[in-house]
Amino acid sequence: MLALSSRFGVAMRRRQFVRFLAFFALLAGSGPMSAIAAGYPEKPISIVVPFSAGSATDKLARLIGEGLSRRLGQAVIVENKAGASGFLGSTQVARAAADGYTLLVTANTTQAGNPALFRKLPYDPVKDFVPLSKLGTTPLAMVIHPSIPADTVEQFIDHARRHPGKVFFGSGSTSARVAGEMLKTAAGIDIANVQYKGNPEAVTDLAGGHIQFMIADAVTTLPLAQAGKVKALAVSTRRPTDLAPGLPTIEQSGRLPGFEIVGWFAAYAPSGTPANVTAKLTASIHAVLAESSVRAKLLAAGIEAETSTPDELATFQAAETAKWKALVTRAGIPLQ
Repeated sequence: MLALSSRFGVAMRRRQFVRFLAFFALLAGSGPMSAIAAGYPEKPISIVVPFSAGSATDKLARLIGEGLSRRLGQAVIVENKAGASGFLGSTQVARAAADGYTLLVTANTTQAGNPALFRKLPYDPVKDFVPLSKLGTTPLAMVIHPSIPADTVEQFIDHARRHPGKVFFGSGSTSARVAGEMLKTAAGIDIANVQYKGNPEAVTDLAGGHIQFMIADAVTTLPLAQAGKVKALAVSTRRPTDLAPGLPTIEQSGRLPGFEIVGWFAAYAPSGTPANVTAKLTASIHAVLAESSVRAKLLAAGIEAETSTPDELATFQAAETAKWKALVTRAGIPLQ
């Protein structure tokens, strides 16, 4: 009887311990993070863009920010933290509080291109962020200074061959850097890269004649082409695109089989952000991008709106990282 009583007492203590753990978990679930999630958002939200003002990512982020502000009832502030191929802005968000008040709107440069190009990053593109949604895609456009005697990519390549070591291309993102290096390798020409804080600064120098060409997002390059300050030759997509009417592809115009590189954009929150906050943000982003007026503005800017679930974005990012590593290897770019 004593042994039975002892076993019964142990069983009772185990059940009490389990109930205690359950009660503790319930208390934890109603703690600070859960309280933040329940009332979210209760103050302004900051969107960090790791590129310059006026860049494709910046223009997209501002449209997203305006839409989120309308839907969430809080101010949304866009902060440009440009430099070092997006390192600065990405690292800032990676180290921010995981409360949904600091978001990253970025491009393939930081999330797929940089892991392929750099040996070490100050942030982890996967572990430091929670995916929210894809935002859109954009072709890159090849533009040259008007003084260059070329109307096609092939003619530009011939010009570069006649002037080895004297042709320079600008890049303010990993996409622009890799695209230029791909052209260099595919065409077998002697050209050199000049790196900038962002693509807007690079295209400004191009218009001023300080560099000879660049291949960068259509949002940044084509407005200057339309103004006659630079000359647009082609787009980087496999097929001609309505986002850049009248322009052939680099593959067609330059006789460079398989040449293709496309930019994409996505939104992230810091790792550890509560699930119901990220779910609300994702749903709100999808609603913003479903608005016909927003989609029209993006198309006019050279961006085709596109959304995804967080899981779809994570899968897409992994595939893109592998793709960019292959592009960097094919272009012969040494790791930095």
